[in-house]
Amino acid sequence: MKKVVLGLGTNIGDRLRHLNDAVTALSLLPHTEIDAVSAVYETAPWGYTAQENFYNICVSVNTDLSPNALLGACLGIEAALGRVRTFQYAPRVIDIDVLLYEGVTLQTEELTVPHKEMLNRAFVLYPLAELEIAQYFSIDIEKAKAAVSDQKIIRTNETISCVSCRNDGDIL
Repeated sequence: MKKVVLGLGTNIGDRLRHLNDAVTALSLLPHTEIDAVSAVYETAPWGYTAQENFYNICVSVNTDLSPNALLGACLGIEAALGRVRTFQYAPRVIDIDVLLYEGVTLQTEELTVPHKEMLNRAFVLYPLAELEIAQYFSIDIEKAKAAVSDQKIIRTNETISCVSCRNDGDIL
């Protein structure tokens, strides 16, 4: 199995429920195991700013799915949870991005791995820093976090229920 990191975000409706529903759906994917889930962070919107704040998390998974198959599964989960794509950076019920995929560098029209903007976004870097991924990916997360320290981000007291996590549902 390969280590993969996904970034999840939501800013419509019951944000915590949407994140929980997405993590549950990810845990049901074939040949995929949830390894760990970060804390929930609240951030201002990126790109289009006339919208509500986001809740963001990162999820570490182990999977035998290919990058494209995993992307397809993530898009299916988004659609099942009510995501409607209207314009870039639009408000969303759920967004699931493939951020990192062990041993893969890929750039296609559908998918870029590593995610091309992840090092520029506090809402990715802060939750990512909580996951134990150093042995799989060579990223200086602390240096990247310092470069985005001007972006406001709040670690909430909310938690994601993850009964299938490697760490028995404890949030890192």
